[in-house]
Amino acid sequence: MKAYVFPGQGAQFTGMGKDLYENSALAKELFEKANEILGFRITDIMFEGTAEELKETKVTQPAVFLHSVILAKTLEDFKPEMVAGHSLGEFSALVANGTLSFEDGLKLVSQRALAMQKACEITPSTMAAVLGLADNVVEEVCASIDGVVVAANYNCPGQLVISGETTAVEKACEAMKAAGAKRALILPVGGAFHSPMMEPAREELAAAIEATTFSAPICPVYQNVTASAVSDANEIKKNLIIQLTAPVKWTQSVQQMIADGATLFTEIGPGKVLTGLINKIDKEAAVANA
Repeated sequence: MKAYVFPGQGAQFTGMGKDLYENSALAKELFEKANEILGFRITDIMFEGTAEELKETKVTQPAVFLHSVILAKTLEDFKPEMVAGHSLGEFSALVANGTLSFEDGLKLVSQRALAMQKACEITPSTMAAVLGLADNVVEEVCASIDGVVVAANYNCPGQLVISGETTAVEKACEAMKAAGAKRALILPVGGAFHSPMMEPAREELAAAIEATTFSAPICPVYQNVTASAVSDANEIKKNLIIQLTAPVKWTQSVQQMIADGATLFTEIGPGKVLTGLINKIDKEAAVANA
């Protein structure tokens, strides 16, 4: 079965999508529609902007989404049998499988970015990558720390991202190293994504998601929150609301997709982060980049 996966924040690069814009009439039309919806020329920043400009939250998330979704729409033989996306990438996956329209997907991603930015400004918070520890050890260390710090991204065995209040994450990093982690390093992110610190953003985004039409998908999406195949539009909507404050179960999602018959994983969007993670989750998995 053909599985398509979509990257999240951090995969962006200057020049992303420019070749699509220049070589496909459909891509150009969609990019221009995006400029109109967003109220600024995101294409100028994507194609010519600096790394700093691309890192602005209001730019990063829509940029990665647009690159992924427009690339998928220009592929000749795009017939997904299962889809998944890492964090923000879940929105790209939901446009790819027909749950969301292009326009609604972009509006939600833009609102998500702005809501997350606001939540980041309330309390000093951050994320850190922990390498070389079993998931359960990371969870136990987090539970032993005073303050808010939780496992946020289960990326692949031995690579987990934690998230929470800055002081709690710093203390957790020291405790992770003491517990035998190869590395525990603070990430250059705006705040504590996929943690309880995102509650204000979740509330704001929930209203926008509730007001958006979700259609029956053409194939199941393996959602971050459940790591299982979901085809019911109302369930997809509910899980998408929970996603901001819940961990990204990427390892578990990929394992479940393989168990359910995935034979080829194709990553659609900027970078090759997900194909790399998939090969660490299962060395035998066949991967490709669109």
